[in-house]
Amino acid sequence: MTAPPATIYAAGNVNVDLILGTLAQWPQIGTETILPHSELRVGGQAGNVGLALAALGARYRVLANTGNDALGTWLAEAFASSSNAWPRAAAPTSITVGIVHSTGERTFFTTLGHLSALSTDQVLAQLPDRASPGDVVLLCGVFLSPLIVQGGQRLLQAFRARGYVIALDTGWPDAGWDAVRPEIETWLPLVDHVLLNEIETTALANTRDIDRAASWFRFHLRPAATLVVKCGAQGVRAWCGAEPLACAAPVVAVVDTVGAGDVFNAGYLFALQRGADVGAALRLGVTTASRAISTSPRRYDAPA
Repeated sequence: MTAPPATIYAAGNVNVDLILGTLAQWPQIGTETILPHSELRVGGQAGNVGLALAALGARYRVLANTGNDALGTWLAEAFASSSNAWPRAAAPTSITVGIVHSTGERTFFTTLGHLSALSTDQVLAQLPDRASPGDVVLLCGVFLSPLIVQGGQRLLQAFRARGYVIALDTGWPDAGWDAVRPEIETWLPLVDHVLLNEIETTALANTRDIDRAASWFRFHLRPAATLVVKCGAQGVRAWCGAEPLACAAPVVAVVDTVGAGDVFNAGYLFALQRGADVGAALRLGVTTASRAISTSPRRYDAPA
């Protein structure tokens, strides 16, 4: 019997993104500021990954939930191939307002909404009991779902017991890293690919030096695991075991960097799943993210 094609599963937050920009200076309280750009779109880390995987032609599913309002229905319609299994929370849909600054940096305001009801059991109920060869599950955006954080170690152990390759992109904890570091340390030995940005990497490792942070991660990760550090316009750095790698980013005219790291994750995992080595996967991730942040409406490079 022929095994089914490999699938990338993105587990985590799907929510509504309202992107506004570009803001040159933070306004005084009580005033109104006119911005030249706005976009209402499907978002969240798992949502962004799913959109990019769909554009790349990947076989994928998004493991998530949705709210009990019109925006929840809209999100579900955007992922019709996945959302038939999504539980509908007795809560309004989570919304993130992203403010794009003239420096290219972003500020986010998020309501938890339906994400607070997403549980480990709900995620596992949407995932096949046994992985097919090459199946990958990416756990992302976990700090917006308190029940996922509470059961994170059990969830990752279940992924491993079912035979999945595991990738992790936690996002930024609202309570700060000191509050979650002990828990995340128990997750890292279960993970095959850690995909964080530079600030997250150094903050989690409690150091300002990225090389020291990489050493901290290598101490906690499986010997063959890969750490990928997304460095924005400087591209990415990675450690495949102890081997350092790097990939520069092309110079592009930036339109909107929101979700750039999620788009990178999609390109990177898509390339790995199709047999690319880590270096080639880094290149596709960077290329895909660079195209996405420099186009409106967003476009994604087709894989070579």
